Amino acid sequence: MATITDPVIESWYKDVENSLNFKVVAIDTDNDSIDVQYLNGEIGSYDKDSWYNSTFDYIEAPEDWSAPYGNLELDDLGYSDPDTHFDLNNENMNLADMLDKTG
Repeated sequence: MATITDPVIESWYKDVENSLNFKVVAIDTDNDSIDVQYLNGEIGSYDKDSWYNSTFDYIEAPEDWSAPYGNLELDDLGYSDPDTHFDLNNENMNLADMLDKTG
């Protein structure tokens, strides 16, 4: 089975034959290379022919995708929780304090 999935930067794939998950990190059309980073942190490269002759399939980002990057700050992961959290047991809680005041 050959790959029919085109490489897309920041997208995750699985090498079905070798059970390896990786993310495409760069595509160099001048050198005909597709650079990838495996889930263990190693960097690899494929040329266009080897990409389409391999058994790669698109997958969702693994839950532990940040493991190869070591200790990341929450903001580095591409999401954060800017919401204010309120103590629901607080008897003096005011409903107006909980409403979104940005809109």
